Amino acid sequence: MKRREFLKSTGLTAAGITLVPGHELFAKRTATKLKVGLIGTGLRGQNHLALLLDRDDVELIAIADVDQRMLNTAKSMITKSGKPMPKVFTGDDYAWNKLLEVKGLQSVLIATPWEWHKPMIIASLHAGLKYVATEVMLGITLQDHWDVVHAAEQHNAHVMMLENVCYRRDVMAVLNMVRQGVFGELIHLQGGYQHDLREVKFNDGVKPYGGGVEFDEKGFSEARWRTNHSVHRNGDLYPTHGIGPVANYININRGNRFLKLNSFATKSRGLHNYIVDKGGADHPNTKVNFRLGDIVTTTIDCANGETVILQHDTNLPRPYSLGFRVQGTHGLWMDVNKSIYVEGISKPHQWEDAKAWLEKYDHPLWKKYSKDAEGAGHGGMDFFVIHAFIESAKRGVATPMDVYDAAAWSAITPLSEQSIEMGNETVEFPDFTSGAWMTRKPVFALNDDY
Repeated sequence: MKRREFLKSTGLTAAGITLVPGHELFAKRTATKLKVGLIGTGLRGQNHLALLLDRDDVELIAIADVDQRMLNTAKSMITKSGKPMPKVFTGDDYAWNKLLEVKGLQSVLIATPWEWHKPMIIASLHAGLKYVATEVMLGITLQDHWDVVHAAEQHNAHVMMLENVCYRRDVMAVLNMVRQGVFGELIHLQGGYQHDLREVKFNDGVKPYGGGVEFDEKGFSEARWRTNHSVHRNGDLYPTHGIGPVANYININRGNRFLKLNSFATKSRGLHNYIVDKGGADHPNTKVNFRLGDIVTTTIDCANGETVILQHDTNLPRPYSLGFRVQGTHGLWMDVNKSIYVEGISKPHQWEDAKAWLEKYDHPLWKKYSKDAEGAGHGGMDFFVIHAFIESAKRGVATPMDVYDAAAWSAITPLSEQSIEMGNETVEFPDFTSGAWMTRKPVFALNDDY
């Protein structure tokens, strides 16, 4: 059957079956602990591991990694938690495949380098798992994104990208304000990833090789894979922190969609200068040619008439900021100056401190779970994104951020690379929902249970 006919005839959502309380399978799912596997026990994986171990409704039954040091740390965390030791898979780059064969496995979390996400997601779906959570990004190429979407549809499964910034407290308060019409009709939005990563991209473990950089076994785990993306690629390499919240504000894939995109990249100076400053002019890595422009600016046109600007800025000295701007016909919020302006309430032509507004419109999820989120990574928002995934899997319902969201947000990277490569030409943005965006309803964070 054609995809649309199948969806229409079965009454299924494009992402899978939605179960409701009272359904026999729903009751069966919620009566037992969710059996989870974790692929990747590096620093990010350990953040997730801590949250999984803290839950009484999760049984961690398998973990996998190629780095024995990271596995040892993970095993120590598990031992200290008092929870049973899961099965451990290691030894080569594909040992994680054995994890997917563990009897009883219901869901998997993926926290590995970007290039591994697509094959691990698809293999998990082919193994019969209906709930797969992945760290950002979804894939490398545009075809990677289509492959994941098609696999999720083929298996009627749920793929959720763990974009934690969507749950940042001020971001969610502003979502509450948007939904209540505080800013009027939205017109323009901005966001990005503005984070000085020079120390992350280099450390004492770095050594040169054939036009790029690599890291020995003492190198910082993230730098061992992340830095080479800056050597070989030029585009917005990390758009999801900025675009995720923005997409929720303007209901992308749910009554709205991205139509077109173009990107510009500045010259590349920051990483080279950092090498010279820290290692001297004779350091071997001064000869490395970094393709990534120091600042990449991307503009997106939307079906409902909004424009979006994203900026990727990781190679120059600066304080951390995601640069949010949410602007409508009645006013705007900006996170850089922590300010707001609402026409008719704020003093004319004067910024107002956003604190009182953010407290007034604090999202129900934060009001309910703020105590549970204390101590969780990234100011507590890591708790919410893991909680949402686990609760969705337990209840047998669609995840609040689905495979279409993951694809649309993550695809900005290959599309921006394409635009820059073509001399900053505007490129068409694919519709991963195949037209379903016109009838899908906004769902993110409307349920104050999770």
